[in-house]
Amino acid sequence: MTSTQSLSVQEKKEVATKAEKTAPARFYTPATDIFETDEALTVVMEMPGVEKKDLDVQLEDDVLRIEGRVDVSKYEGLEPLYSEYNVGHFARSFVLSSKIDAKRIAAAVEDGVLTLTLPKAEEARPRRIPIG
Repeated sequence: MTSTQSLSVQEKKEVATKAEKTAPARFYTPATDIFETDEALTVVMEMPGVEKKDLDVQLEDDVLRIEGRVDVSKYEGLEPLYSEYNVGHFARSFVLSSKIDAKRIAAAVEDGVLTLTLPKAEEARPRRIPIG
């Protein structure tokens, strides 16, 4: 039996925050996938329109904050014929556990996709126990 599936557009979620921002702009939650291996967590975030120079990744008090700003001047005067997402900045934060080696966190961005590697602390990695 064959079934058909229809594609649907995933709406961007605007970041809900209690604190007021000093910049008059909308911030959206980037679509994010998290993968785990024995050695690390890998966080992959979609941030279309964000360039490397406009990304900010900070770690403070075990909170990893990611902010990506879109150069909205590139979109001025353009009238889209079809649009699946609103142009806006991105923001997301994660509370890290002590099982992450915060000093070795790495970040890379390519084609609007930010990849964060969060290595696990040595004591959090699985290990084989020798049998004596």
